[in-house]
Amino acid sequence: MADSTALLHLHVEQHRPMPLRGTLQAEAGELVALLGPSGAGKTSLLRCLAGLMRPERGTLRVGDELWLDTDAGVCWPPQRRRVGMVFQHYGLMPHLSALHNVALALLHLPPAQRQQQARRWLDQMRLTPAQMQRRPAELSGGQQQRVALARALARQPRLLLLDEPFSAVDAMHRQGLYDLLADLRRELVIPIVLVTHDLHEARQLADRLVIMDQGAILQSGTPAHIHRSPRNARVADLTGVRNRFHGVWLGPQDDADRAQRMGWLQWTLPEGQPTPMRLRVRDKGKLPTGQRVTWVVQGDGLKLDAELGLAAGAPAPDGHTPLMATVHTARHLGDTTMAVAALHALPGVELHLARSGPLRQHLQPGQPLRVWLDCAWVHVMPTRQPG
Repeated sequence: MADSTALLHLHVEQHRPMPLRGTLQAEAGELVALLGPSGAGKTSLLRCLAGLMRPERGTLRVGDELWLDTDAGVCWPPQRRRVGMVFQHYGLMPHLSALHNVALALLHLPPAQRQQQARRWLDQMRLTPAQMQRRPAELSGGQQQRVALARALARQPRLLLLDEPFSAVDAMHRQGLYDLLADLRRELVIPIVLVTHDLHEARQLADRLVIMDQGAILQSGTPAHIHRSPRNARVADLTGVRNRFHGVWLGPQDDADRAQRMGWLQWTLPEGQPTPMRLRVRDKGKLPTGQRVTWVVQGDGLKLDAELGLAAGAPAPDGHTPLMATVHTARHLGDTTMAVAALHALPGVELHLARSGPLRQHLQPGQPLRVWLDCAWVHVMPTRQPG
């Protein structure tokens, strides 16, 4: 059970030396991933949490402790905050063994207890007794990162910060570190904040994503929620939503639409020209008629005939729109095939499809497809007007 006193709440507002604004929250035992491009402000936010940077204005509370309140003149130094940090390039002392590197975090204990506790943590990180006696240069990158993680946890921190900790580790050993972190999280009752630019890593590890760009927090939520319902087109770009299109919001057309909270979306070409294609989708009541929009559909909302058990010429299932397309590129990536298909009725518009198993056979260059768009998966976002 998560310890509610370890709740993390950070709010920052800053214009110089770099813009930084937004609110970050994490429950005890929750892993929150800060995701965004280089220069988005992810590491700056991490430095504010660690006490290595004081924002122009901000508050930071961890459980019942107020670590930062710029209005009240409160700013705890890093050594008082009990933060565990793991860096991209490990930060280990090169002249010390793995055991003595971890023992450095335990100087408040008698020497014998330091060694005992350091061994316990390294054993939990799955290092052998022989590896514990080696210096960092004699260990692999993955083993060095395990030592760094053991050192960060040895002081029993109130908060664990991971600054792109796996980016310097090769892909083969990275999965082992992911599995180790997943195991550790079952025992840890502290918030964990991970900085990463790797979308796959963030989705695999995080309970919640915080999407950042140009110093601002754009959206926060579960990976599934953000992928299905990005707040705007920039969030869609940063979270890898490939099926993103343009349209004009027509709104509800009759009493039945209004009663069911449904509205109509006119599909437009990328240059803005209207098309005959109209989709009946959920109406959140926030868009005026005539509003230009961007809309997205997750891969789950695009089905092939075989997935719906439909024969050629079968009628459309409720809420589904048929799209005739032809596959023009396909990449086979192990058990998955990624394909791009051109729509016959919409010049310049493409669908991105991913399939595994026998369905991969439908995704071959030149293959004609009937793709069913499930309008329940359509998410509509207003397009920012220029000027």
